[in-house]
Amino acid sequence: MNATATTEEDTRPFAWFRTLGSRGRRAFVGAFGGYGLDSFDYQTLPLGLAAITAYYGLSGGEAGLLGTTTLVVSAIGGIGAGVLADRIGRVRTLQITIAMYTVFTVLCGFAPNFETLLIFRALQGLGFGGEWAAGAALVAEYSQAKYRGRTVAFVQSAWAVGWALSVVVYTVVFSLFSPDIAWRVMFWTGVIPALLVLWVRRNVQDAPVAQAARATKKERGSLAGIFKPDLLRTTFFAALLATGVQGGYYTLATWLPSYLKTTRGLTVIGTGGYLAFLISGAFIGYITGGYLTDILGRKKTFLLFSVLSAGLIVAYTQIPAGANTLVLFLGFPLGFSMSAIFSGFGAFLAELYPSALRGTGQGFTYNLGRAIGATFPAVVGFLGAGGAMVFGAVGYGIAVLALLGLPETRGRELL
Repeated sequence: MNATATTEEDTRPFAWFRTLGSRGRRAFVGAFGGYGLDSFDYQTLPLGLAAITAYYGLSGGEAGLLGTTTLVVSAIGGIGAGVLADRIGRVRTLQITIAMYTVFTVLCGFAPNFETLLIFRALQGLGFGGEWAAGAALVAEYSQAKYRGRTVAFVQSAWAVGWALSVVVYTVVFSLFSPDIAWRVMFWTGVIPALLVLWVRRNVQDAPVAQAARATKKERGSLAGIFKPDLLRTTFFAALLATGVQGGYYTLATWLPSYLKTTRGLTVIGTGGYLAFLISGAFIGYITGGYLTDILGRKKTFLLFSVLSAGLIVAYTQIPAGANTLVLFLGFPLGFSMSAIFSGFGAFLAELYPSALRGTGQGFTYNLGRAIGATFPAVVGFLGAGGAMVFGAVGYGIAVLALLGLPETRGRELL
């Protein structure tokens, strides 16, 4: 039974937050901030990609490689952070990952050439991939079963908040500086998360269920453990689900700013406005998807938004030239669907694994899926952004197939 469970049912708005308790609420704030700033630091590349491409004279394939390398290396970081979260704790791992993505994001701004930027961006991926594994497990273990979907989804919504902040900074920075220096300034603003590390260290603790598992379980933080017969099927299909969803998402996230500027011919201010519709939809989608996972169930929610996302990404990229108003308004439902599908991941993956292997299971499946899904943006880079982004819709078909091999876990207590 979750240590935070109560006998009285709280039906007031935001009951999910109150029932976390004081320690759980601090954990929520730490994880929310970490994931939001993770998003902010990640988005510095897609937003500055057109300027970086021009500055270094990159081909489409080389530009795509920057995004793909970050995501592939993030798989290593995510898997490693998952193992660490089970061995040394969720909070300590959270601090390490935030510090790592902060340092290397800032260093990207000093890169003298493409090769150095590629290395720094890859190392940034180690922290970028690891933060989610630690933060999602931390909050899931404080949550009551009936509220877990929406609680972890609110953490997931921090991605849209960080994305929005990065677009605001992008709009200001690229309006004040020439493109040759503006992309560097964007990376330097990535120093902000350093302040969060200090706050987490002073205020956040692991949930009792995780502390007990580390103290009593011999097999914890073991990659071999998630491949034993009782978990092998779960691990395979969970990784396949993560591959499909993230392949579709990162195709759009990596190439959309360049698509809006080059294919649609928008200015910096215009691109920011169009992205505002997309991000607004994303924020509402994260929250709505979380509530739906608690109401409809985890699997039905994944299925619903896989179908919607695939259809919308095709429609969005096939709108004829001159119909930019339609592009603007279609961005809202596109952002909504592509984000709502992520809402269930934190709760679903936490419920699929026992406490001693929860960080490892979440970290491995989510980030292996990210690494394989990361090949999608690279393919688009070689094919050309625009119509080729439809390739991302294939990912959502893979996600639907993966659901056939996974159980429904709504209402499951964490052990």
